Amino acid sequence: MFEIPMPFVWLIIAVVLGVIEAVTVSLISVWFAIGALAAIIPAYFEVPLWGQILVFLAVSAIAFAFTKRFFKDVVKVKKQPTNSDSLIGTDGIVTAEINNLEGVGKVYISGLTWSAKSKNGEKIPEGAVVTVYKIEGATLIVEVKNLAKASEE
Repeated sequence: MFEIPMPFVWLIIAVVLGVIEAVTVSLISVWFAIGALAAIIPAYFEVPLWGQILVFLAVSAIAFAFTKRFFKDVVKVKKQPTNSDSLIGTDGIVTAEINNLEGVGKVYISGLTWSAKSKNGEKIPEGAVVTVYKIEGATLIVEVKNLAKASEE
């Protein structure tokens, strides 16, 4: 029967994991690909399989520990603000009663009508002035504007 030498097995594993990493770009299999490359060395010297696996796991863990910090510091995913984010903190007028339980509500703001929900779950009547608290998808989360604060300003 044809037997594949263990260094080639580890090389194949490393290549397959490298391809998976290249396709997914998830920074998951790259650690194991590095570990598989390191396991080629004990395999070349015919160390028992358990020793090769131990090297594979140890190097994978070390690669993960050291490079995770690097990628966390260097590759920071920043939230890209959108035009709709500029609506947060602005006021609008309720054009259809907001009722979270029924899933209805509309607010007119900056020339557009948006679906809306109440921040606190309260019903907000049509015609009320509201302030945008946050945005979830295409729905504004609003709260009734405090008229006492508005009259003080």
